[in-house]
Amino acid sequence: MKQKVSEYIADFLADRGIRHVFGIIGAGNVRIFEAIAARGYTEIVCVHHEQAACMAMQTYYRLTGQITASLLTTGAGSTNGITGVVGAWADSIPGIVISGNEAAKHTRTDNPLRMWGVQGYDSSGMVRDVCKHVSRLHDPKDIAQELSTAFHIAGADRPGPCWLDIPMDFQGVLIETDSLPALAYSTELKAQPEILQQAVDATLQLLKQAKRPVLWLGHGIRLAHGEALVKMLIERLQIPALVSWAGIDMIDSDHPLVYGRAGVYGQRSANFILQNADLVLAIGTRLSIPQVGYDLSELVRDGKIVYVDIDPTELTKLGDRVSLPICADAKVFIEALLAHVEMKNFTPGYSDWVALCNHYREKYPWVDASREHADTNGYINSYAFMEKLNRHFKPDQVVVTDMGTALLSGHQVLKLKEDQRLMTSNGLGEMGYGLPGAIGASFARDKGEVMCLNCDGGMMMNLQELQTVAHHNLPIKLFIFNNDGYLMIKHTQKALFGKSSVGIDKATGVSCPDFSKLATAFGFPSYQIRTWADFDEVIPKVQAYIGPVICEVFMDPEQPFLPKLSVAQLPDGSLLSPPLEDLSPFIDRAELEKDMLVGMHPKSRQITAS
Repeated sequence: MKQKVSEYIADFLADRGIRHVFGIIGAGNVRIFEAIAARGYTEIVCVHHEQAACMAMQTYYRLTGQITASLLTTGAGSTNGITGVVGAWADSIPGIVISGNEAAKHTRTDNPLRMWGVQGYDSSGMVRDVCKHVSRLHDPKDIAQELSTAFHIAGADRPGPCWLDIPMDFQGVLIETDSLPALAYSTELKAQPEILQQAVDATLQLLKQAKRPVLWLGHGIRLAHGEALVKMLIERLQIPALVSWAGIDMIDSDHPLVYGRAGVYGQRSANFILQNADLVLAIGTRLSIPQVGYDLSELVRDGKIVYVDIDPTELTKLGDRVSLPICADAKVFIEALLAHVEMKNFTPGYSDWVALCNHYREKYPWVDASREHADTNGYINSYAFMEKLNRHFKPDQVVVTDMGTALLSGHQVLKLKEDQRLMTSNGLGEMGYGLPGAIGASFARDKGEVMCLNCDGGMMMNLQELQTVAHHNLPIKLFIFNNDGYLMIKHTQKALFGKSSVGIDKATGVSCPDFSKLATAFGFPSYQIRTWADFDEVIPKVQAYIGPVICEVFMDPEQPFLPKLSVAQLPDGSLLSPPLEDLSPFIDRAELEKDMLVGMHPKSRQITAS
């Protein structure tokens, strides 16, 4: 059978059961758009900026587990998509970017020109360092091999994006599809059985020796399709567990052995548990700086770290701070560990440690409305808002956040139960992710309901996608935290320069629109929350509404994000960076010493309580 390359692409997507792809049409990909539309199986979700297509592609995968595609045209169409591609690269989210380009005669690898035409350039070369696999089609007959290779590599081992560039003239070339070669791939790289067995043996031996072990579990477990094992692992070992921000929704946040999220913006109780551990078993989390802090010598300083990751490069970055690095698929490792635990008849003996962890949790609640999370200057506090919002979640609630207030308050306070999901851009942390992420999540749920937590500054980065929401009448409940600009940067400026001075609010050069008027322009109902009485009246209405809705939450334009790991100024004016357990605002030094079984760090002794 003869088909055009564009038609083969359309059939390939349909044969893989891909119901939705995301993109913007242009001269460089018009044939692909036409072929997919004519095939009639895959719906092209037409967004209004290419980065939004690559962001929506990510949340679509997170909810469906199905690798999908973004369709970009040549020139600025492909450059616009890069932010979304880098975000997928950072968070290990698979996806395929199919970009159009100038005609094949201009896209040869030996072409030395800076620009090939008005829009033609080497897009595949530009993204080579932020994709698992990059290729340009140089022979139309290679389309089957190139597509299959990209989809396979995207999901294999540590997942990530792949990029396939297809010259526009090749898209219309007829090929004989019956003669295309059969494709075969080697099995993904996994630890060899004997090596994995040795690693599991060593891990179990360390668990037997430990008195205060902690599990630290991340999104890599879900990427390995092992999230169903998380509860079993925790309950069989009877070990206190912490979760990464990307892994929050793998297990009920109220599970008695789940103690929250440690890190630079962690909860006090979680950080005390981490820093007092004598063994940390980290599985499927890349232990990035927001988790481990800035000085590795201070991390779990009286304990050992067992680090399980599928990427061998990640295992080397903490150096000798890792006692036992294990390169393995997270699901395969957990299965092997559970099997070994049963075979060896492992008996947990950590009841005293669990009791102490319960004490930390009770002593340091996630929200302290009487102190660091009190309402200020007539505004409601965003942390207290998130805590109260928890009570209004639906059983299948899906939440997508942007950055700033939505990210920090949300990931410190929101509690997820089984069948609820929480997702954001964790690695790149780009403003503007929330709205396109919510769009991808909604299509993943067959245009189902999604809650999007956003901020005024982040909204402006992809504001155009409100029309995508309106066009499809997507039931996205869009909360916008109004803090007059860029709240996190206000705090950064004050920490560095003693004041906020430029580019962060209306007074210094940045302003945002009236979002209620904006809602009217797009045909959405809108609400505003300024007080707790407003909260009680508005939230039930927003949750009951069917269709897109905007709810603006007004908060203190100077509200701090607390607790957090921050620099302390000593009496002599010098600055000191405390260890991970010593979060700001600083607690009484006697209390800190009492809570640190491994001893208070010398740095902390120099600090005066806030």
